[in-house]
Amino acid sequence: MADWSRIETLPPERLEALFAADADRLKRLSLDVAGIHFDWSKTHLTPDAVAAFEALAKDADLAGRREAMFAGDHVNVTEDRPVEHTAERGEGKADSVSRAASYHARMRAVIDAIEADAFGPVRHVLHVGIGGSALGPHLLVDALGRDHDRYDVAIVSNVDGMALDDVFDRFDPAATLLVVASKTFTTTETMMNAESVIAWMTGAGVEDPYGRVIALTASPDKAVEWGVDETRVLPFSEGVGGRYSLWSSIGFPAAIKLGWEQFEELLDGAAEMDRHFRLSALHENAPALAAFADLYYTQVRHCETRATFAYDERLRLLPSYLQQLEMESNGKGVTVDGKPVGRPTAPITWGGVGTDAQHAVFQLLHQGTHIVPVEFVAVTEAGDTLPAEHHRQLLLNAFAQGAALMKGKQADDPARSYPGDRPSSTLLLDRLDARTLGALIAFYEHRVFVAGVLLGINSFDQFGVELGKEMAKAAAKGGGDFDPSTTDLIARAGLA
Repeated sequence: MADWSRIETLPPERLEALFAADADRLKRLSLDVAGIHFDWSKTHLTPDAVAAFEALAKDADLAGRREAMFAGDHVNVTEDRPVEHTAERGEGKADSVSRAASYHARMRAVIDAIEADAFGPVRHVLHVGIGGSALGPHLLVDALGRDHDRYDVAIVSNVDGMALDDVFDRFDPAATLLVVASKTFTTTETMMNAESVIAWMTGAGVEDPYGRVIALTASPDKAVEWGVDETRVLPFSEGVGGRYSLWSSIGFPAAIKLGWEQFEELLDGAAEMDRHFRLSALHENAPALAAFADLYYTQVRHCETRATFAYDERLRLLPSYLQQLEMESNGKGVTVDGKPVGRPTAPITWGGVGTDAQHAVFQLLHQGTHIVPVEFVAVTEAGDTLPAEHHRQLLLNAFAQGAALMKGKQADDPARSYPGDRPSSTLLLDRLDARTLGALIAFYEHRVFVAGVLLGINSFDQFGVELGKEMAKAAAKGGGDFDPSTTDLIARAGLA
């Protein structure tokens, strides 16, 4: 059992006092990696805290677990699988890297065929998936695809028919390519949406609608059985988890929207962060330092949430993406040995977009009774074409909020006082392009991994998502042993 006593007994000190006592604090707690500046100086990390976490990491064999992941060992112990998302960007077991490269080549060949009109006229791409099969691609397309008019891409995950109706109103069925993304090709919501798209195409007189389908899956046989021609099935490895899959064929909508060169840049940026994570000492390792700060607040300050605010409209989906990545990965209650963890695991991840959030939730952050570690994500280079003052004000607001959270302000009127000493970190990207976004996402992946190893949990299974889905399937068949409230709700909705 890991010894957390050295960390749990760290003395509480105010942030301003930490700056005053250490002239090198900013330098010590800042890094520049892969076009991203990381600043943890406004967190409560200290040299003693970092040393304590380094000792904990040694006890937990973080270095060994990290090498095991990159070597293709079955570090996903509960499912007896390797974890191979890094192989998708060229960092991992040689066989896995080679297989990923061959799958990427296959994806590029299909994209080349689409661009050559082998599928007939294609103007619209309708991607249906859910969870990791939708969140990652959606983030990429929304962040990087705004200036690309190659194809009109829509990503639908919700089984609520309104989501598809909105797309059907905009798309021409005769010029639409359906992309079905499902690791197992059995996901209820995804397959229902896919069938509805096929019905929409058929109803519009499209000949051979299944001939306009691309399947993204780790179960190619299931896709062929469903009706997709084998040449239009783009596989990925079983060892690539859904929330880690945007680097694989699941990234197809981004690759076709942005172009293959941009997709390769995305992979290259992630690989650069992989190498940094693998080779850098922990006290100058971006994912490790971020995880140390996260764990300090959950274990020492007992913070139950952490907020991420993207001060760039192009990153508006980042908080949603991180919700799944972090809470599905580390929202666990047992160790890899099946024993109770006995301490907090993942905080509740939430967030929003600056400056909108400042006029909504920042009241609680500055003056509320909850201590919420905040992460600001901003971009130095503007992405808009408006006068520079727009971006200047955006960045100044981001930086000022961090300063205000730390400094606070005392006033004679208690209602106008700010306690200060509230932590934040800042990630400042040089620019938002494919390479830098790839590095940013890989940073978050490795940060989750470090926290999982130090907590002794498996970050790569997600059994918690299954029970509710199983009960919904049972109810759909007219069965299920439900409580009186649920039984009444099913009846009131006319579903019994």
